[in-house]
Amino acid sequence: MVMQTRQSQRRRQVLSRERIVEAAVELLDAGGERALTVRALSERLSTGSGAIYHHVGNMSELVQAATGTVVAGALPPLAAPSGSARDPGSTDSPEDMIRAVALGLFDAAAEHPWLAAQLAVQVIRSPWGSVTPRVFESIGRQLRELGVPRRDWFTTTSTLVHYILGATTQNAHAPNDTGNSGAPDTAEARAEFLDAASRAWQDLDPDDYSFIHDIADQMREHEDRDQFITGIDLILTGIAAGRPPGALDNRPEAE
Repeated sequence: MVMQTRQSQRRRQVLSRERIVEAAVELLDAGGERALTVRALSERLSTGSGAIYHHVGNMSELVQAATGTVVAGALPPLAAPSGSARDPGSTDSPEDMIRAVALGLFDAAAEHPWLAAQLAVQVIRSPWGSVTPRVFESIGRQLRELGVPRRDWFTTTSTLVHYILGATTQNAHAPNDTGNSGAPDTAEARAEFLDAASRAWQDLDPDDYSFIHDIADQMREHEDRDQFITGIDLILTGIAAGRPPGALDNRPEAE
């Protein structure tokens, strides 16, 4: 009995919100949101449900915390401290920083298949949570540095964020309720899938689908990550083209 009491005390001492969130991420990675249950957490952490709820209010809060933790680890540090437009010691251009944010989220969603859907939920349903402000700040601060007019800050930032989330969701292989994503989840499966799709496009009537015929081989050979960053570059090119003359010389300071 004394030994059991000491073991229980040690478990309570090492149990923390951070450890619970870490275990939640592990369960989400293994089986998606349906795998994250109080029972599964209790077994993984060798504790009871009461101890878990002492640190985390409910499972929805835990999923949000897991999302925030993964996002925080995926994003580069903010380029400038509060109160200044840009860190003078930084050697990265705003465009480079935007690409780093975008690729950080893209790669994180590839590593954690449940993340893309949760990012979308956070942005749409919980813009006041920890994730949405962090993503918007990481992108928006760089757009401000690029001289985007103040009136366009929200629209331009939203456009980039929505592209990033849409592309990461499309490329993530999150399992559905049956445990099957319906999308290829290995390099071999992806190659087979793209080959089959390319051949199907080539079998279409060339008179009705001449453009599809022209790009069928490109679709087979494309790389998702390269395609993703090409989309970012296209948006950045459009931002640069629409920037008012002299905008870079009249960039506003952070408030």
